[in-house]
Amino acid sequence: MADITSLLGSIQNIPTPFYFYDLELLGKSLDEVKKHGLTKGYKVHYAMKANANPRILEVIRQYHLGADAVSANEVKAALAAGFPKEEIVFAGVGKSDEEIIVGLSNDIFCFNCESAQEVEVINELAGKMGKKAKIALRINPNVDAKTHHYITTGMKENKFGLPPKEIDQVIDKLPQLANIQLTGIHFHIGSQVTSLESYTQLAQRANDFNVYFRSKGIELQHVNVGGGLGIDYVEPKTNPVPDFKSYFEVFEKQMKLAPGQELHFELGRAIVGQCGSLISKVLYNKEGETIKFLIIDAGMTELIRPALYQAEHFIENITSQSQAFETYDVVGPICESSDAFRRGIELKQSKRGDLLAIRSAGAYGEVMMSRYNLRDNAKTYFDVDLG
Repeated sequence: MADITSLLGSIQNIPTPFYFYDLELLGKSLDEVKKHGLTKGYKVHYAMKANANPRILEVIRQYHLGADAVSANEVKAALAAGFPKEEIVFAGVGKSDEEIIVGLSNDIFCFNCESAQEVEVINELAGKMGKKAKIALRINPNVDAKTHHYITTGMKENKFGLPPKEIDQVIDKLPQLANIQLTGIHFHIGSQVTSLESYTQLAQRANDFNVYFRSKGIELQHVNVGGGLGIDYVEPKTNPVPDFKSYFEVFEKQMKLAPGQELHFELGRAIVGQCGSLISKVLYNKEGETIKFLIIDAGMTELIRPALYQAEHFIENITSQSQAFETYDVVGPICESSDAFRRGIELKQSKRGDLLAIRSAGAYGEVMMSRYNLRDNAKTYFDVDLG
């Protein structure tokens, strides 16, 4: 792999901070998705919210994945990148009328609906356009993803998905909704899920709901179990590709599909998370009474996960020639105390001008950049261009 440390001669004059993407590593992750998922007939939609860089989307599309969008602009970006409209799903708890119209106008595969009222709104808009909208009902399975509470989405008190009490409400109304075709059910329990037991529970709950719909005389074309598979933020260089084999095997062993029924997935972070690094320069060394600070030129404006989720990324000094190590708080320049990447991390002795690589930044990094403090957006570079 063309890791950034092998390309130091090519990056010395690139203004920091910047994102670096290892497309060779992205390809290795996609090879595993293909080997253990696509070849079994599963449909995998790439969750565009993880990273919508056009170059990244171009590579993913070449592997014949579909797209999972959560906004009208993501639908448009998927279409612009060449994803077939019949392989685009549109999820999201708060789709506006204008966004729904974009999906209807492009005849996308499916809307993942999250409330009874949303189903009624889509029916009304589709009727005005002379369309018949395909929908899946996103059901809240009440499965604990055992992840950070900000990115847990499948518990009964989360805002996402239909609570079970609304399911019959929708089923009873379906005969009156002439512009709706119910084609599937959808689940998503959360993000950065590392417990396969959570997926076992999800599969079992999905089976229960699948049987329930059949008991109501509804034959579903597909079951969508979402995504959320986590990556190794602690040892990214040791485990650069997630264990897709074990992940897909959970569903292969546990799911009880009806004949001809399709199984769909929505993977994002697991595909792109490890292929990206944020490269930043040390601006200043600063010593407090008990803490040594490294003040770098990247901040929460470039990578918000540490400030938002208290996420800890692996960080390394990729230019220091020192054999000595020091303990630092690595912090950014933004006028917020939460603008810190790691506290109490041991790094090679670092000085002004050294380059740090913040690993596992390929998901929820560039796509969540902001211009707070009127900062310029970080640029992006790829291994195939620097090598």
